[in-house]
Amino acid sequence: MDSLTTASPTAVPPAIPDQRPPRAWKFWGTTLWGVFIFAAMFLGQLSVIIYFVLRQGGSFDITEAIRVIGGGLTISLSVILGLPAVLLATWVAIRPTRIPFADYLALRWPSWRDFFIGLAALVILVGGWDLLSRALGREVTPGFMGEVLKTAQADGALWLLVIAFAVAAPMWEEIFARGFLYRGWSESRLGVAGAIFLSSLAWTSLHLQYDWFFFGEVFSIGLLLGYLRYRTNSTWLTIALHGINNLAATIQTFWLAGSH
Repeated sequence: MDSLTTASPTAVPPAIPDQRPPRAWKFWGTTLWGVFIFAAMFLGQLSVIIYFVLRQGGSFDITEAIRVIGGGLTISLSVILGLPAVLLATWVAIRPTRIPFADYLALRWPSWRDFFIGLAALVILVGGWDLLSRALGREVTPGFMGEVLKTAQADGALWLLVIAFAVAAPMWEEIFARGFLYRGWSESRLGVAGAIFLSSLAWTSLHLQYDWFFFGEVFSIGLLLGYLRYRTNSTWLTIALHGINNLAATIQTFWLAGSH
């Protein structure tokens, strides 16, 4: 009778869902993806410069090209276009980790207490650098900033420059440095201190238009923002403080340029 029993079809094993746990990139993954994000930002900004250079038409005039590239309108648009480029590249980099975008970058709102403590610390730090600058007989603001403001005003793009410096730049710079780079490096052998230092150095390297004095000031601000990112676990806090600092610097530069 057993031989006459119809054999049951082979059962298909249930599909096993991907059990790979979410995991942040470590040192090398963060570093390589960081280069990718930086390249995306560079290409996004470069596209604006190429557009304005090609708009000249006719024969290529290097002097005119330099003037256009250094103009307030070009700089404003290139900085603004860096934001979507960085957001897209960062999203691509984070997706394989299976960690939600906002969680990976610590895009969570800080408490008002943390905000005001961070703001007070920033005011004290920047104020100390301003006093040191005056004591050394130096300009309080970088010289090129005054020229950029003047050209932006002449082009009727002063409002665009404010948006670029006080909104767009703080967002993509913080998402890149205190968001992506810090997250991965802090979970590697570097630890928190090493991640704060290295991400601050990477962020400072984006400001090579400054001389050694302002380079040092930017680096110290980066260390403060990195520490606040660690203490509050909020990149929105560093974005807000970065934006306030840039807005204050823009107003200060505009006021000083107008008083001369």
